[in-house]
This record gives sequence, structure tokens and C-alpha cells, in this order.
Amino acid sequence: MNKQQLLTSYNKNLTLSNRVVMAPMTRSRANNEGHVPTDELQGLYYEQRASAGLIISEGSQVSTAAVGYINTPGIYTDEQVEGWKKVTKRVHDKDGKIYIQLWHVGRMSHPDFHNGALPLSSSAINPHSKAFTPEGFKDTVTPKAMTIEDIKTTVNDFRNAAANAVKAGFDGVEIHSSNGYLFHQFFNGTSNIRTDEYGGSIENRCRFFFEVLDAIKEVMPQENIGARFNPSLDGMFGMTMDEETIPTFEYIIKKLNDYNLAYVHLSEPFTDVSKIPFAVKEIAKHFRPLYNGTLMINSNFDQEKGNKVIEEGNADLVAYGKLYISNPDLVERFENNLELAAWDQDTFYTAGAKGFTDYPTASN
Repeated sequence: MNKQQLLTSYNKNLTLSNRVVMAPMTRSRANNEGHVPTDELQGLYYEQRASAGLIISEGSQVSTAAVGYINTPGIYTDEQVEGWKKVTKRVHDKDGKIYIQLWHVGRMSHPDFHNGALPLSSSAINPHSKAFTPEGFKDTVTPKAMTIEDIKTTVNDFRNAAANAVKAGFDGVEIHSSNGYLFHQFFNGTSNIRTDEYGGSIENRCRFFFEVLDAIKEVMPQENIGARFNPSLDGMFGMTMDEETIPTFEYIIKKLNDYNLAYVHLSEPFTDVSKIPFAVKEIAKHFRPLYNGTLMINSNFDQEKGNKVIEEGNADLVAYGKLYISNPDLVERFENNLELAAWDQDTFYTAGAKGFTDYPTASN
């Protein structure tokens, strides 16, 4: 019997024992004043899932200006670095590998997170979405269009966050340039109407992302850097596609061939985009021929689909999200073709261990 493709090793910049990746997922468990991950919660949570070929942590804000959800951990203070050290040690003690996802939500935030100040974005355009604040969901507001100085500060914030990730013992970082957050807001013409060097042309709208990537390269090897994109995102997180959306992502992915990254992480469409003439319905299949490096794919894959996308040559790695919430031993369950446990959506973003570290393994 041939071994499942998901369970084969991988060695191209990344050296992984299998191709099952734990996707980054916001869990909102850093409910303390310093937004610090703790040994007893995040430490145990990630340790339980260390048999994944690679863990990508929940999005972690690179500065106070980057925050947009309650109780999410950061990677910009010494206290946060010390907290993450305990997490990475637990994972490494189980022979696991873990990257941290570096995050700035941009306009998907709310003034409640910024002492009344407006959140930042590419342009002053309200995404007309909802922000999850300490007082519950609130309507988003029209953000402040970032000045050149704001952009320079943010580039430096990402550089410092990556340097902190190295100090904290992470194996690498993933730049969260997806799901309607700050970089995505610069990429899309419907959210970026700037007329300076960060707006207008596709090259200009992608400039900020590549400046951040180049800054992170200054503090860590580029082979330890990944980036995540959601090319056909539409109707969620304030994003609306236009005719230039896919050409923009094609430009980004092709340009990333000039780098030597750990991986590019793509998401299949979150919604039905079949009626959008300029959307791509099959992301892995479309972008695989454009990228020479390691391609990771995500969004609603099960065991069978995960094996198939690798077998067909359309991806190298498959990232699983919700299945990893309720199945800490997902790799072992795949290996033995065991039944998968169901997740409890009511505890995705609540405080404490319930719905976080209390899911049993199949052997328990």
C-alpha cells in the first residue's frame, strides 16, 4: 500500500516529517494585560499539535497599532517574547516545528483598540464590516490613510517583530498578507485609491509588502520566511475583487520566484466566486505553474482532498485549520484512518482551556 502523500517527508528549504500543516487560527486566549501567550494555555495547545509537519501560530500583532481583535497575542514586547519562548520550547521538545504569523489588521480594527484613534489603511475607505472589540462586535469605521511615515514605521514594526520571533525561538515567520488585512488592503484597487508610489499600478500597490519582506530578510534568512495570500477573496473581510485582483496576485507570486522563501501559502476561495468572471475558482491549480518554490494550500481540505492535491502536483503542503482545533493528533488520525472529532464553534474565541486544550486524542 502506497504511503499517503500527506504523510511523506518534505525537504526544500523546509525539512518536515510530513506535509500536514497546522494553519494559523485566531483563538483569542491571550486575555491578559500584556497580550502575552502563556505556558499553560498556548504552550500546551501547540505542544499537543506538535506532530504536524509544521505549525503556523495564530496571527500575532507586530505593534499596538496592528491590533484588531480581542485577546490576541503580540510579538512586540520583551514580555511577549518570553511568553513565546515557552511555547516554542514545548513544540521543539516534541520534535515539532513552529512559525509565527506576523499580523497587522489595518482597517479591520476599531478606534476602541487605539484609544479613540482611527485604524490605519491604504486609503480612507470603510470596509463596512464588523470589528470584534472588548464590547462585542461593532461596525468598522473609515480608517486613516497611511502617510509615508506611517508606512516606514510599519515596515520597521515587522522587522522588529521578526527579530523578536528569532529571539523567541521560532523556526520562521509567516507574513499575513491575506484575508482583507493590511497588505491585502494595499493590493486591491477597491481598497487602495492612493496616487503616490504605493497606489495606482500593480507594482505600486505591492510595493509595501515587498518592502516588509526585504526588511525581514535583514534579520533572518529568507528561507525561514513564508507569506500567505487569498487571491479570490470576495465579499468577506471588506474585500471586493476587480479585474486587476488576480493579475495583482500573479505579479506577486511570480516576483516571489526571485526570493528563496520557505513557502507561499494560498487559500482556495472562501465563498462561491463562480459568478465573478475575473475570479479564479481553483487557486492551487492556477498558481502552481507560476511559482517555483514550495506551495502550501488551505481552506476546507479533508484527508482525501489533501492527498489528491499533492498527488496531482498542485501543492506541496496542505494546511488544516478547524480540523486541528478538535483533533490535536490529526497526523496520527490520518495515518490510521481514524474518525475525526467535531469542533465546538462556540468556544473558538472564548477564554480559558475549554475548547482549546481539552480536546482528547484518539488514544485517550
